[in-house]
Amino acid sequence: MNAEGLRTFGHQAVDWVADYFQSIEDLPVKSQVKPGDIASQLAPTPPEKGEGLDTLIGDVNDIVLPGITHWQHPNFHAYFPGNSSVPSFVAEILTAGLGAQCMVWETSPAAAELEEHVMNWLKQLMALPKDWHGVIQDTASTGTLVALLTAREQMTGFQVNEEGFEGRRLRIYCSSETHSSIDKAVRIAGFGSNNLVKIPVDPEHGMIPAELRAHIEADLAAGYQPCAVVGASGTTGALGFDPLAELAVICKEYGIWFHVDAAYAGSALILEEERHLMKGLEAADSFVFNPHKWLFTNFDCAAYYVRDKEALLRTFEILPEYLKTKTRGTVNDYRDWGIQLGRRFRALKLWFVIRYYGAEGLRAKLRQHIEWTQWVEQQIKLSDEFELLMTRRLNMAVFHVKAAPQDVLTERLLQDINASGKAYLSHTKVAGSYAIRLVLGQTNLTFEHVEKVWKLLGEHLVQLATPSPS
Repeated sequence: MNAEGLRTFGHQAVDWVADYFQSIEDLPVKSQVKPGDIASQLAPTPPEKGEGLDTLIGDVNDIVLPGITHWQHPNFHAYFPGNSSVPSFVAEILTAGLGAQCMVWETSPAAAELEEHVMNWLKQLMALPKDWHGVIQDTASTGTLVALLTAREQMTGFQVNEEGFEGRRLRIYCSSETHSSIDKAVRIAGFGSNNLVKIPVDPEHGMIPAELRAHIEADLAAGYQPCAVVGASGTTGALGFDPLAELAVICKEYGIWFHVDAAYAGSALILEEERHLMKGLEAADSFVFNPHKWLFTNFDCAAYYVRDKEALLRTFEILPEYLKTKTRGTVNDYRDWGIQLGRRFRALKLWFVIRYYGAEGLRAKLRQHIEWTQWVEQQIKLSDEFELLMTRRLNMAVFHVKAAPQDVLTERLLQDINASGKAYLSHTKVAGSYAIRLVLGQTNLTFEHVEKVWKLLGEHLVQLATPSPS
């Protein structure tokens, strides 16, 4: 395809996206298809002859779109958002067009230097320690795996990479509410699931420091070697926050690596008034959060910071002849900062987003989301039908139906709203009770959408309580 063909079809694709955003509220938020509906419409064998882009886009409309749950829909309030924005989307187009493989500085100097720069920008925006070193990973799951691998090597004098575990009995600690990515990282890193110790939490889902200390002491007495603690800042289930300052003291006392997973809530550090939630973060050895959740940057983009850059590099660097360069040691070759050798130019979209909104614009959007969630919180407190199960923090409310049977009615209410296509919410359990999680963080959210979901909750609950005609 020549340049003119690219202009024709490129404009068609951008027009499609513009039309999609313009009409997205006409679509059901959650896909309404059944298992197998999409696959049944796909050709059983690949085509022998090429097909035109018009045909391909037509099939996106007819086959793919009905099977999409619309994460960019302003009535999407489930899980945590996977936000996009116009500057991020445009940057992704440019990134795809450039097609750069950004493994070392020499393969794309601009990518490496822009990555270092935007990670330093984030440190300024979030008041992170100046001596931390940042790199963009694909997801927080990968960032946590990188942290545990680095902790493993530092704790063992960098011997596991060379010799394997050789009978070493290393322990990892996290709260019982920590994300499942910790379990997966422990398996991948070779610690073994039995060596992941889940520490009890308080009623607000924060790890109990005294329990952590007791488990560490018991493990030392039993011949285990405590290796790392993963502190959670904004748990997925109910947005609980571990007491980082107290955990940091324990980690320092026992010489344990302290990693903080703030995959969602980390973005709130751009707000000075919310930094108290992560007091003690500055004592961490590593930290990760996802701008692709609540900082309006397309998936995937995870910001990972480490205090000891040399420990990170020593864990991951391998230097075959074909990757040796004259600039090595004078620049950041980010292939040595994590698992991937090949790397996308993720820094471009983060650079675009920060520059487009500005610090003031980013802070304003987050504050607005929090303010609207406070409004929902007040509606729940004034309501006779619902009650909060957790203290509201940031932009998530966790609540259930007051009337008995609570779990049954709350689950049915959630399912009915999701089946209607008018909004999408997800659930969790708090002290064994089924609860609705309402997250207000979508890029294009307005207060009218907030009022709409609150109205839907009330209307569908009334329908559940109304006897069916015989």
